[in-house]
Amino acid sequence: MGNVAIMTDSNSGITQRLAKELGIYVLPMPFYIDGQLYYEDITLSQEEFYHKLEHDAEISTSMPATGDVMDMWDKLLKDYDEVVHIPMSSGLSSSCAAATALAEEYGGRVHVVDNQRISVTLRQSAEEAKILADKGWDGKQIKDYLEKTKKDSSIYITLETLKYLKKGGRITPAAAALGTLLKLKPVLQIQGEKLDAYAKCRTLKAAKTTMLDAVASDLKNRFHMEDHPEDVRIDIAYTCDLKAAAAWRDEVQQVYPKNKIVMDPLSLSVSCHIGPGAIAVTCTKTLPKDI
Repeated sequence: MGNVAIMTDSNSGITQRLAKELGIYVLPMPFYIDGQLYYEDITLSQEEFYHKLEHDAEISTSMPATGDVMDMWDKLLKDYDEVVHIPMSSGLSSSCAAATALAEEYGGRVHVVDNQRISVTLRQSAEEAKILADKGWDGKQIKDYLEKTKKDSSIYITLETLKYLKKGGRITPAAAALGTLLKLKPVLQIQGEKLDAYAKCRTLKAAKTTMLDAVASDLKNRFHMEDHPEDVRIDIAYTCDLKAAAAWRDEVQQVYPKNKIVMDPLSLSVSCHIGPGAIAVTCTKTLPKDI
C-alpha cells in the first residue's frame, strides 16, 4: 500500500463504489431534509434527493461532523503515512476551514487542500492527487501542486428554473419573478471560490452558445491551450435530466471531437441551489505529461 492516502468528500461526485475502483476515500456529505439527517450516497440517493427537492422539502447542507472526519483520518493513518484531504471549495462551505484547523492536531500527517473545486472538477483533483501519490509524491508536494493550480478550472451552468436560487436567497424574489416572466436562462460560473452570475440569455440555445464561448475563451486566454484542446479536460455535468445532459454532451463533443468527455451528475450541494434540469460544461487543465 502507498504512503499517501487520497481523501475527498461526496461533493466530488465520486460514489462509494467508484471510490473503491479509484483507490480514493470519500467522506459522505450530510444533508438535513425536513429535519432528518441523511448522508449522500449512503442513506440519500440522487433520485430521492430530487424527489424531495421537487416536493418543496426543506433541505439544508451541513459540513461533516468533526468526529466523522477525524475517524476517517485515524483509520487511514493506521495504513498510510500521510493523508491528503481535498474537501469542497472553501468559498462554498466552511468544511475546508474546519478540516484545516483539525489537521493541526496530526503533526503534519494530514494535509488539507483548498484548491477551490467542486463536483466534477473536484473529482479530477482527487484523481490527479492519486496519480501523484502513486508516483511517489509526498503529502505536502501534492497539496502544494493542487493549490498552485487551483484556478486552472471553470464550471459554466445554465438553469431550468430560478426557483431554487430565490429559495436559497441568492437572488431576490423580484429578480426571480422578472427572470421567469422574461423566460431568462441565466448562466452561472464557478471559477475559484464562489457560484457567480456569468450571463443572462433568452433561450436555452443562446445559453449553450454562451457556455461554449466561455470555454473557448478559457482555452485561449486563461490556459493558452487553444491549439491543443485535447490536453484540457472537458466534462459535462447535470442535475436530474439525463436525456438533456446526453444531448448536451453530444453537442460539446462535436465542438471538441478529440476530447474524451465524461458526464456526471452535479454535486447535491450545488444542486440544492440550482434545482433539477440544469446542464453544465467544465474545462480544467490536466496534469502535464512530463510531471
